[in-house]
Amino acid sequence: MSHIVILNTDSGKGDNNPGADTIQSLFDAHGTPVTIVPVTSGDDIAAKVAKTIETPGIECVVAAGGDGTICAVAGALADSGIDLGVLPLGTFNYFARRLGVPEDAEQAVDAICSGHRAPISLGCVNGRVFINNASIGLYPTILKQRESIYRRWGRSRLAAYWSVLVAMVTVYRPLTMRIEVDGTLQSAKAPTVFVAMSAYQLDEFGIEGADAVRNGKFAILLAPDVGRFMLIWKAFLVALRDLQKGRDFTLFTGEHATVETRRSARDVALDGERQRMTGPFNFSILKDAIHVRLPAAPAQEDTAE
Repeated sequence: MSHIVILNTDSGKGDNNPGADTIQSLFDAHGTPVTIVPVTSGDDIAAKVAKTIETPGIECVVAAGGDGTICAVAGALADSGIDLGVLPLGTFNYFARRLGVPEDAEQAVDAICSGHRAPISLGCVNGRVFINNASIGLYPTILKQRESIYRRWGRSRLAAYWSVLVAMVTVYRPLTMRIEVDGTLQSAKAPTVFVAMSAYQLDEFGIEGADAVRNGKFAILLAPDVGRFMLIWKAFLVALRDLQKGRDFTLFTGEHATVETRRSARDVALDGERQRMTGPFNFSILKDAIHVRLPAAPAQEDTAE
């Protein structure tokens, strides 16, 4: 049984990331047959994975890149019976950090080859998978700014944060929405709706809703319609881990949600990548849709006298 590595050569850390030769040698050290498929951020990664797994005998497909790459690979593997391996090479690596996958390449490959497999659920909006979050409104606009800034200055966390401020100063278009969560209908006006399924990411920023995610639900956050400059201040509150439900956002939780906006065709952000979609936007959870290779659990110490 063989492994495929989908290597995004554009991912986060650039020259600091291991190249194809290094990755090949790490798998060779485990005696694991591997084929490396280089891709770039402009490729249709999901389509490449779908074509690759038509070959019989593939046991695991490894996403070597950031969360956007992992999202594309996971979407192509959902319900296929083929495992997902993670080699985190991105800027933030929220998915890997959430699951305890090491950011060190040698340790990550060890987890893929010698660890254990665990089922995880995936988010889905209009048939497209996401692993951490999906968003409509301001955040896809931030991503558009980020892509421009990355092209000019390179990928870094500082560039990512700067793109947030640029988008907020230059673009502010609140959405008028109808939101139905588990059968309950709400009307809302907000600059963005953020649908989270990563408890780790919510905990990281001190945002309420992580317990609902751990219980198999979405945490759906709406930022208040307070104007662009107050929204910039609330972005600083995110950085300071000082957001409060009610004051700074509205929280809904549930397993199914539908969002309708006045303009049906919109950009939707899926784990840091923009996708053009036509509403209504239907969110659901794909329970235990894929198995992920994770590090082996530490051995229990024998405390017997």
